[in-house]
Amino acid sequence: MSLSHPIYVTKSFFPPLKEYNHYLERIWKNEWLTNRGELTLELEKKLKEKLAVDTILITNNGTIPLQIALKILGNYGEIITTPFSYIATTSAIIWENCTPVFVDIDPDYLTIDELKIEAAITDKTTAILATHVFGNPCHVERIEEIAKKHNLHVIYDAAHCFGVNYKGQSIFNYGTVSTCSFHATKIFHTGEGGAIFCKDQKLYEKIFYSHNFGHNGPEDFHGLGINAKISELQSAMGLTVLNHFDSIFENRKRVVDFYTKNLKFERISKIKIRENTEWNYSYYPVIFESEEMLLTVLKTLNDNKIYPRRYFYPSLNKVNYVHGANMPISESVASRVLCLPLYKDLTDEEVSVIVNLINPLTC
Repeated sequence: MSLSHPIYVTKSFFPPLKEYNHYLERIWKNEWLTNRGELTLELEKKLKEKLAVDTILITNNGTIPLQIALKILGNYGEIITTPFSYIATTSAIIWENCTPVFVDIDPDYLTIDELKIEAAITDKTTAILATHVFGNPCHVERIEEIAKKHNLHVIYDAAHCFGVNYKGQSIFNYGTVSTCSFHATKIFHTGEGGAIFCKDQKLYEKIFYSHNFGHNGPEDFHGLGINAKISELQSAMGLTVLNHFDSIFENRKRVVDFYTKNLKFERISKIKIRENTEWNYSYYPVIFESEEMLLTVLKTLNDNKIYPRRYFYPSLNKVNYVHGANMPISESVASRVLCLPLYKDLTDEEVSVIVNLINPLTC
């Protein structure tokens, strides 16, 4: 089969326009575009039920929850974090005038290596910011033990984790604060958006007013805040997409299962999902034997109009505005990992083309 169209690493899910218009008509009727309107409140209620969480605050993007959490909890200190994540994880730390302190990753799970965290703690450390990489949970129990021992906050960048459960409950229930991205490329999206989760009611109240300029009514302020509010137009998209989530999930699982069954894992490997995890099939990363092999495969796929992506490259300790120590495992994995195309409408025939191009180059 030759492709008549390009295949990208992902493709945003567009719900039926008629269904989206149904929610837009409600917006027009209400004449309410933002400031936590009817649709935003409805979406939060449905997401709480879907995810089985007690609190959720949806926001206008997935990075600003990290910034709010760091503004409140970071206290301009050192933040222990992972070098293997999207740039937003590190840039949020620096943006909020904190200092990232990198800890290398586990070579199998690709999450921060919990066994190396304590050695990085100093009297300036205020928090641990760890990423559940590709929806794969960190070792949350050990991280919680370390945080309690050293009186640290734990912020989880759970951008990839919509629908992930760990030990029978939502991964968002772990940590002082968890965040998620509802970007257009994610398994669930609001076009652009995100969410923040927090079990502590007093902290949640501070997060809430912080996301709305610090307002305490129209003429008073609790304290410092920023604008992180989601619009009704975004919430309308979220409500429409949520109605199709089960189908999105099942079709992504179909693609993942096809890759796993048909790729030849002789000189490539795949991520190890942590035990007791109900994964969400958010990405399909493969780790090549060498960067040279990755580049050969990447060129071959590109020559055939297939465009996977090097998530996450480079290792964040190597970014030009960061001065991090060497992280040999993260640097090695970052140079050899490639995320293959994965989205709801990707057909078995298209995935077969991808697999048949990769296999001869990796055996």
